[in-house]
Amino acid sequence: MQNILQLTFTALQIGAVYILFALGLTLIFGVLRIVNFAHGQFFTMSALVVSVAVSWLTARHWPVWLAYSAAFATGVIVSSVFGAIVYETGFRRVERDMTGSFILSAGLVLMIEGFFLKAFGGAVRPVPPLIDGNVDVFGVSIAAQRLILCAVAVALTLLLTLALGGTRFGKALRAVSIDHQAAMLQGIPYRRIAFRGFVAATAIGAIAGALIAPVAAVSPTLGDAYLVKGFIAVVLGGMGSVPGAILGSVFIAFVESFVGFYFDPSVASLAIFGLVMAVLLVRPKGLLGHD
Repeated sequence: MQNILQLTFTALQIGAVYILFALGLTLIFGVLRIVNFAHGQFFTMSALVVSVAVSWLTARHWPVWLAYSAAFATGVIVSSVFGAIVYETGFRRVERDMTGSFILSAGLVLMIEGFFLKAFGGAVRPVPPLIDGNVDVFGVSIAAQRLILCAVAVALTLLLTLALGGTRFGKALRAVSIDHQAAMLQGIPYRRIAFRGFVAATAIGAIAGALIAPVAAVSPTLGDAYLVKGFIAVVLGGMGSVPGAILGSVFIAFVESFVGFYFDPSVASLAIFGLVMAVLLVRPKGLLGHD
């Protein structure tokens, strides 16, 4: 029983970051109808900025929590600004063009990852722990740092979900994702909403990267694995579906946690792909997908 609780908490911690990553992919697909394979690079950029900034600030005797807070904000801002530049110079010209966006995003992955390797090197960059010690929850020992980061990720996911359903901007995003031509006929400025939606999705990915930095091995290729899992979660839940992205992310996290523990991480990866194929054979649009 204790193992099951431990694995459940582990899956929820992993799933919280997967959800944030997948939500960014979902927003971009919903608004622009493209799959942005470079989304993982925005995630990685934020984590790299955090790792560099925290080390630089703590060397100047800043408290770790204050250094991390400043680095977190810097990482998200830098990645978001970079995302805005990438949209204006690239993705704006291939909106709703799956082939063009695929070629562009694949090229961006190679270019940005090469820049990261040149600028930061290939070595892992550790981030000092924010909080030491463990917390006992229902008899299960959980690292306090992971628990807090998981709570922040869950809170941000809830806020984002509420914002999409209850704010004017969120409703405009949903209208554009359903039918952008009908939305424009109703007076919604598509270009402005598309730009803001892309930047918002980039910021969500950057937040996920900044959150995972203290508990992950930060390197220029950090986002590659998360991109694969995030993309699988989006496909499984249904392209363009926010609830689907959340459900798919949790599903993958639980499979990864339980199968990886009882069998092997490689078996867990095979199980994820096998279960996704089985689901898509029954529901080709995903669990919560729509036309």
